[in-house]
Amino acid sequence: MVTDRSQYPDDELEDGSEEQQELFEHFHIDVDKGQSMLRIDRFITDKIPNVSRNRIQSAADAGNILVNGKAVKSSYKVKPQDSISIVMAYPPREIEIIPENIPINIVYEDDDLIVVNKEPGMVVHPGHGNYSGTLVNALMYHLRDVPLFSSGEVRPGLVHRIDKNTSGILVIAKTEFAMNRLARQFFERTANRKYVALVWGDMETNEGTVDAHIGRSPRDRMKMFVFPGGEDGKHAITHWKVIERLGYVTLVECKLETGRTHQIRVHFEHIRHPVFNDDRYGGDSIVKGTTFTKYKQFIQNCFTICPRHALHAKSLGIIHPTTGKEMFFDSELPDDMVQVVDRWRTYTSARPN
Repeated sequence: MVTDRSQYPDDELEDGSEEQQELFEHFHIDVDKGQSMLRIDRFITDKIPNVSRNRIQSAADAGNILVNGKAVKSSYKVKPQDSISIVMAYPPREIEIIPENIPINIVYEDDDLIVVNKEPGMVVHPGHGNYSGTLVNALMYHLRDVPLFSSGEVRPGLVHRIDKNTSGILVIAKTEFAMNRLARQFFERTANRKYVALVWGDMETNEGTVDAHIGRSPRDRMKMFVFPGGEDGKHAITHWKVIERLGYVTLVECKLETGRTHQIRVHFEHIRHPVFNDDRYGGDSIVKGTTFTKYKQFIQNCFTICPRHALHAKSLGIIHPTTGKEMFFDSELPDDMVQVVDRWRTYTSARPN
């Protein structure tokens, strides 16, 4: 029977927010003692509703079906008491996407994948009132001759995504095989993701880890929430270290072990260092500093320069889905964050010791 089914992501929030969610499904099946021998693709199709045999076979081809810890082909014959684990790229939703000729910053592209540096303000894929102008609309145009992107479905090639107002690096698969291989890397946490954030306050130590469950807020569906006792939500781990101390704010690097909705933003609110100008998690007011009018004006000017939460997906390390080679993609901080950090440096250097 199916004893565990983990789906990522949670549904997006209503404004298109979707911070670093991974787009895959994980199933675990313990085979009954009386099970007769049967091809595993047929067995899984019978056990999991609304999953086609083609999807099962694609997952097997990518090495994403494990029996007793070992990858098997779709022709494997299931035996009594086998332990089966399946990872599949998340199925598309039934909505037609219109290709749009929107400029995108392509960092790398080959026959299997494309890596982009997303601008802040761009929603990754359509939904909840954002049905045009998204990254997927742009990719549907740019990759209109690629079979995976000519289907008109909503999530071609996506194995992870970042929030509308977060900038930075995203990898998109161009084939179903690549999509399954990349999905497995995100599921097994071998993809190396690093972010840079400007957060309120002077961090008490030079590095640390936030290990706290995250789930939907019981009071506000538009927000996520930390459940410190682990009584609800999903396990989430964020490692951070200080890059630069700037008085009342700190520039930090964050390394994700998990990919939960709004993970960095929620975790830093939880430790009382919300991301600078994060209007959802308490960073869009003066959290630290003075009551002087000039300081208030300085903060307002910074908010105007960077009119979104100051968070950037700086780098991503993956294993290429077909060559097996390690690949690393890096990006510079966007101009709005660079300007704000420079202003804080000037402000800090001018403060009396």
